[in-house]
Amino acid sequence: MKKGLWINGEWKMTAEWMEIHAPYSQEVLAHFAMATEKDVQEAIESAHAAAPQMAALTAFQRAEILEQLSTLFAENRDEAASIIAMESAKPLKYAYAEIDRTVETYKFAAEEAKRLTGEMVPMDASKNGEGRFAYTLREPIGVVAAITPFNFPQNLVAHKVGPALAAGNTIVLKPATQTALSAHFLAKLLAQTNLPAGAFNLVTGQGKLVGDAFLAHPNVKMITFTGSPAVGISLRNRAGLKKVTLELGSNAGVIIDEGVQLERIMDRIVMGAFSNQGQVCISLQRIYVMESMVEEFLIRLKEKIEQLTIGDPMDNQTDLAMMISQAEQQRAYQWIEEAVAEGAQVITGGHIDNHILLPTVLYNVQPQSRVSCEEIFAPVVIVNTVSTIDEGIAAINNSHYGLQAGIFTPSIQTAFQATKALHVGGVIINDVPTYRVDHMPYGGVKESGTGREGIKYALEEMTEMKLVIWNNQ
Repeated sequence: MKKGLWINGEWKMTAEWMEIHAPYSQEVLAHFAMATEKDVQEAIESAHAAAPQMAALTAFQRAEILEQLSTLFAENRDEAASIIAMESAKPLKYAYAEIDRTVETYKFAAEEAKRLTGEMVPMDASKNGEGRFAYTLREPIGVVAAITPFNFPQNLVAHKVGPALAAGNTIVLKPATQTALSAHFLAKLLAQTNLPAGAFNLVTGQGKLVGDAFLAHPNVKMITFTGSPAVGISLRNRAGLKKVTLELGSNAGVIIDEGVQLERIMDRIVMGAFSNQGQVCISLQRIYVMESMVEEFLIRLKEKIEQLTIGDPMDNQTDLAMMISQAEQQRAYQWIEEAVAEGAQVITGGHIDNHILLPTVLYNVQPQSRVSCEEIFAPVVIVNTVSTIDEGIAAINNSHYGLQAGIFTPSIQTAFQATKALHVGGVIINDVPTYRVDHMPYGGVKESGTGREGIKYALEEMTEMKLVIWNNQ
């Protein structure tokens, strides 16, 4: 089954193709077109040609297109979820949850399309402003180039496509090739809406070639990227005056304070650490527990983990399946072995069984171990003890990442202390840092990125402000 490029409302075939296999079953899913530099340029030029028509749409028309898309996802929920489970090995129950979020994300985008506005400027607040009034407008920037990862192949794409279209922009999407079936499904759904031809374009192929073409083309006005810090930093360094939004890595941490009722939080801890095999940007990777509670915490955590159903992602009962590839599982396993060699203790898991890296808990991990200071992006969580909240905050901040962090505490004072002292983009009180809903501002500091997603906030990134001043004298 050959899958082409979607350019100017038509499928285009290429000379070269990449074969993609399902991670779990290893069946061939599709052969995806490998775009050339000329193909990418054609997609950009198609988007640029459609930009005036897209910008001329009313807020109602833009919202209507996004409402149509949201409805189509709801109507095709089963097929969309099955594609995700097949191509990424995400357990089906979580694939359904992703589609439900995707429906909501496009609804948010439709709503924000109607709320996109500027503000009045009180000119007479200045001595020289008398007799004038002014206001600002938010205008589309033109062509947005989006590069997306494998782990949320519909909802993370929605966080780029949704606000881009809501703002009246056009877009060229480069998805992760492993999960490009979802992108093709999106293109088919968009073709059933009132979206002008050329407003959405899809290219697949070699990431560096496509990224370089995005950077080089003068008609690309913004690049929005979710992926590794190394690639994101390279894109930003070479982007010149193009706008750039980056959602990069993380090794999210949580603090467990004294007085917390552990039985009430364990389900959230397990979900935060192991949903989608830990392949979540804000997956819970580091847990800092007060010394007096660690023994009970580890017992409860081990019990909960050993109740998980592990196996085929297409089974509705499965909680955890294999990672995106055997190579990634081997990398994570090597990091586990390194941590053990440096003194860490395996509480549960720690090995690959039947081609699946088992959910792993490591205790007493050295801060310089890669499982502690880098993003493992795997079903692995570390547990260390702290004697004070300040020590826990310092441990979380001792990272070159800063996306989200959490703290469970019965103390309002401690919670406020954490909100001020944690150097991250988002602090979650009495929940895991993996918590996200799709209209909240989402992004990080340090090497976790720059800019914010969440539809309203992404719209601000994807528009330009224009000032208008009227002289009434």
